[in-house]
Amino acid sequence: MPKCNGVTLEEATIDQLQDAMNTGQLTTQQIVLCYMQRIYQTDMYLKAIMELNPDFMQIASVLDAERAAGHIRGPLHGIPFLVKDNIATKDKMETTAGSWALLGSLVPRDAHVVDRLRREGALLLGHATLSEWADMRSSVYSEGYSARGEQARGPYNLSMNPGGSSSGSGAAVAANLFISPAERNALVGIKPTVGLTSRAGYAFYISLLQWGLIIDIRASVIPESSHQDTVGVLARTVRDAVYSLDGMYGLDPRDNYTSAQEGKTPTGGYTQFLANKTALQGATFGLPWNSFWVYAEEPMLSSLLELLELIKRAGATIINGTELPNYQKIVSPNGWNWDYGTTRGFANESEFTVVKISGRYRKVFLSWCYKAVFLSTDLEHLMDFFPRYNNDNIGTEGGTPNVHPAFASGQDDFLASLESKGVMDETYYQALAFCQKSSREDGIDAALHHDGIQLSALLVPPEVGQTYQIAAQAGYPVLTVPAGINTRNGLPFGLALMNTAWSEPTLIKYASAIEDLQFTTNTVLKRTLPTWYGYRQRIIPVL
Repeated sequence: MPKCNGVTLEEATIDQLQDAMNTGQLTTQQIVLCYMQRIYQTDMYLKAIMELNPDFMQIASVLDAERAAGHIRGPLHGIPFLVKDNIATKDKMETTAGSWALLGSLVPRDAHVVDRLRREGALLLGHATLSEWADMRSSVYSEGYSARGEQARGPYNLSMNPGGSSSGSGAAVAANLFISPAERNALVGIKPTVGLTSRAGYAFYISLLQWGLIIDIRASVIPESSHQDTVGVLARTVRDAVYSLDGMYGLDPRDNYTSAQEGKTPTGGYTQFLANKTALQGATFGLPWNSFWVYAEEPMLSSLLELLELIKRAGATIINGTELPNYQKIVSPNGWNWDYGTTRGFANESEFTVVKISGRYRKVFLSWCYKAVFLSTDLEHLMDFFPRYNNDNIGTEGGTPNVHPAFASGQDDFLASLESKGVMDETYYQALAFCQKSSREDGIDAALHHDGIQLSALLVPPEVGQTYQIAAQAGYPVLTVPAGINTRNGLPFGLALMNTAWSEPTLIKYASAIEDLQFTTNTVLKRTLPTWYGYRQRIIPVL
């Protein structure tokens, strides 16, 4: 990536960009033009950008004028960002979730987090591509594919599944244009406690372009699951991620879940908990081996074990076998499976029983699309519109199984949710109670209290999807740091720290300490630049 007016933008942090702007080396206008050059250089391979904001230069000019007048709104002033295409932005851009069916739709306002970012001086550069409807329509599909945005690819190995649903956002950040889960893009990821950040707004994912920050809203006004979904952060460093978290969290009357944070958040924000490697001295971590680690594959497993040895040499104690007591009931041995309860014969112990009813499709459509697109359309017609549209446009939307290569199962998850009609019956409430209790007090909390020892955190391999699945069921926080590259396929992987509700200060402390350890020792087990393997291959769906 070429220098921008003599300044290196590749891997630049918030502090570095702010220093460059404050000393006059760069302006916001120069920064966005340099990133536009990077987009034009790489996006023909990545398909990470859905649409660019036609007003970005005018906005940059206003922000530069404010800085010249001595008015700097905060650490995000003049920093470009992208939003995933299912985040509503009240401007000249479309918000379509990747589906042609929503082209031309109108939204009443900016998503809450978009509004917050704009007020902080961040510059909305455009919309990023995604898995269509943010993984909310098919059980077998190509992650990163949408009819409108085509197939997004990751910059480390362009022939592999890029992860989703925020495939374009992750690719853009990793490629230094501006999650899959954080580990797929060698990024730091913070999934906060449900209720720390507001889900209000028509949004799912935001990415701060310049240094690789992504704000992940895995929910809208009516989230995929109001009990699990939360607004999180992806960035290239822990410090940058925490800067953003400080700018995002807080009470919001439009999301009543945020009222739970009262009295549980620190005065002065979370930046104060950033630490260096000396914080690892005296820490005690647990490895839930049979619960999660047993499913980690080589050579990633050996690399993670090497990183754990490095952490131990820095003064930490690591205890193996700190299991979730009921892991055999809640952790699928065959990979991530949110209908594992039904697989075992108990729909009243299934996460999918909760998610498909408590907000997955029917309520998302009825709350978003009915208000924003079909104001004069009755509800029953609206419920039928999207399945019918996908069937009528089968060549692009693949409504029927085994027709479109990106939608092998058609729209089966979508249809299952609509069939439920959102009825919260006894089976629903039994499943909700089971998922929460088994992942909280009978799960993560129990593992953290190991033989009378209070652990600092659980260390888990986030490439094993069951890890963040259980944390999501609990509504508990997880923080991931990059941990190396899989030599078998060239994809990055990470190490995640898991803890109980409202434990973000602890996770930030130890994650930043591990990151400092990585970058002050001679180890390759850390974030590295993309390799662009397979960039000449055809852009086709990857199942």
